[in-house]
Amino acid sequence: MLKKILALAVMLYATLSFAAVDVNKATAAELDGIKGIGPGISTKIIDERKKGNFKDWNDFVERVKGVGDGNAAKFSAEGMTVNGSGFKGAAAAPAPAAAPAAKEEKKDPKAEAKMKADEAKKAKAEEKAKKAEEAKAKKDAAKQAKEDAKKAKAAAPAAAPAAAAAPAASAPKAAASSTKK
Repeated sequence: MLKKILALAVMLYATLSFAAVDVNKATAAELDGIKGIGPGISTKIIDERKKGNFKDWNDFVERVKGVGDGNAAKFSAEGMTVNGSGFKGAAAAPAPAAAPAAKEEKKDPKAEAKMKADEAKKAKAEEKAKKAEEAKAKKDAAKQAKEDAKKAKAAAPAAAPAAAAAPAASAPKAAASSTKK
């Protein structure tokens, strides 16, 4: 759950930090703000845009010299769009996916370490609870054994007077029988 929240926070931050800059509407300063675009490329973009708006990314790549599919993918990953759409060329898929993955990997070790620490705490708590339960069971068993021993002791003296009374009762009979002879 923590990983999902963390990933969502990273994606929201990335979305906010990459404000979309449409190449057909952007000023030179906005174009220069995109990583990888300097004053030279922004001037080329504005000069080509004066001839007409860019229709799509292919039109942009063909008309602006010095920009290929690789650069177009990087510019798109940094937030540049052509008519509101991102670059969908062959190099575009790895570039945008790699940027969030790299950020996520940097945060994963901390999240994993915290998750492992939480799991260790849970395991220790479970082990402690198990030991406490075993100790309670041993204590209850010892208490039960003491009670059983007391009952056995109490039953033994009660049986002993009865056994002692039986020989005493037979003694007068024995005495009486010896007198008859």
